[in-house]
Amino acid sequence: MNEINEVMSGVQTALPDVALICAIALTVWAVVWVVRYLAASPMKRRSIRQAVRIRGSWRRLARMANLSVTDRLPTAFASLSSGDKEPKPRVLVPRIKVTPDEFGVMVRVKCLPNVGLKEFQKAAPYLADAWRMTRVSVLPDKPGHVLIRGVRVDPLITHTTHTPTGREPKKVAMWDLGVDEFGMPVSIPLCDVPGVTMAGLPGFGKTSAINRLICDWAPSGAVQFNVFDGKVSHAYEGDYADVTSRLYAFTGDDLEAANKEFKRLVELRRARSASQKRARGIKNFWHAGPTEEWPLIVTIIDEAHTYFRDYKGSDPQTKKLAALSAENARLVEDLTKKGRALGFLTVIITQKTTGDAIPTFIRDVCPVGLSFAQKTADAAVAALGDDIRQWPEANPVTLQDSAYVGVCVMNAHGRPGFVRIRTPYVSDADTARIADATAHLTRDPGLILEVVTGEFTIHLSKTLPDAA
Repeated sequence: MNEINEVMSGVQTALPDVALICAIALTVWAVVWVVRYLAASPMKRRSIRQAVRIRGSWRRLARMANLSVTDRLPTAFASLSSGDKEPKPRVLVPRIKVTPDEFGVMVRVKCLPNVGLKEFQKAAPYLADAWRMTRVSVLPDKPGHVLIRGVRVDPLITHTTHTPTGREPKKVAMWDLGVDEFGMPVSIPLCDVPGVTMAGLPGFGKTSAINRLICDWAPSGAVQFNVFDGKVSHAYEGDYADVTSRLYAFTGDDLEAANKEFKRLVELRRARSASQKRARGIKNFWHAGPTEEWPLIVTIIDEAHTYFRDYKGSDPQTKKLAALSAENARLVEDLTKKGRALGFLTVIITQKTTGDAIPTFIRDVCPVGLSFAQKTADAAVAALGDDIRQWPEANPVTLQDSAYVGVCVMNAHGRPGFVRIRTPYVSDADTARIADATAHLTRDPGLILEVVTGEFTIHLSKTLPDAA
């Protein structure tokens, strides 16, 4: 008895200290929470308050939405403490972890027997109403868990900007596009990809998307850029005026000059093919990846229809243009079909990727296709394939409103259907800043190959970016 009294006395003595420690910990937690709340943007503060309501009402809402399960088997403790009475069944509710952000909340849920992915997907409309969300998406997370994404505001009509950091990318050939309709970041891995097609009406965001790609990749000396712009004659006139210092070559709307540069690229492709195995010990460029000595060559062909147009006529000038266009198409076909394993990535941009703008033998070997707003269903099908007819809510024809400037559609990787993406605006000033800061990294891949192998010399004259 004396020992018990001593223990109780010790506990009573320690209680004030324990209470003080708990109070201090609670105060620190409250201060941290308040500081984070005050430091957050107005949009995120709304999401934080929303997250608090979701946590507080979850147990009641889960039961009402049939997202709970009744466990009739009592626990060992319940069996011992209930005596002669039969223990009451327990109602189990999935545990959740709620994380707020600018657009809404992300809720990670631990599944229960008979309450899994399908049940949450079925309940998504009810959760959207209860949480006051514009839309709710339910996707599988790690095993035994699901991820519920709820957005309060529509990311597709929320204009965003991107300020390039100027830091070297952690992973070359990863194109960060923007956020999807649920506010989730979307990136496209372009390693081992021969080509990308991009379509859309003028002024709906194609150039800004390309500017982001250039700005994000320019700080790496393992990437070199070459631009063909079919709507201007000189670099200082068009959309690429601010990045000319980071381009190793630029070609305007002159078909003959473009033909020479396409030939030069094909010659470089053949030279790499002949020397890559001997110099690098690999057959596929991507097995070792891009380096400064073996850079990824990104060729951007804007207003591509200028170079591939099917000229009709019998006069000498028209025949000459027709022959140049036909050869240009053949040369670009060579790059897209044979350049993937040699470090060539071709990005082809036009308003409509129909067969008259981009020959189908080029378009159909480019596995990645993006489309901004389109005016006709045929143009949408040409850009994204016939499957887009089965997904009318994602059809780029619905993006013609000015609110959707900067929104594009692409195939959803890893699952059926299509995804709509809000791409951010990249200012001309930021584009010029990054290009000027990384201009010292600009090197001609043909001259690099000559230095590395000591064997290859390009005899065609290089088309340098124009100076203003």
